Amino acid sequence: MIPVLTVIGIIVSLLLSAAVVIETIFSIPGLGQLLTSAIFNRDYPLVQGGLLLITVFTMIVNILVDIAYAWADPRVHLEASS
Repeated sequence: MIPVLTVIGIIVSLLLSAAVVIETIFSIPGLGQLLTSAIFNRDYPLVQGGLLLITVFTMIVNILVDIAYAWADPRVHLEASS
């Protein structure tokens, strides 16, 4: 189950990142097209906000996958490192 959870976490993170390319190619309005137009218009605060949103989403997915590891395999213990 652990490898499956790892792949799911990677795929979910890549879906949001791939939205930039897919929305630009197919002219679908969304976050990807917004970021692309912001880059071309040199709207740096919008680019930073969009990248921050993608980064936070990726971090949340990684945290949820780590929690799912502990749920799927009782041998995995979540402890604070010292």
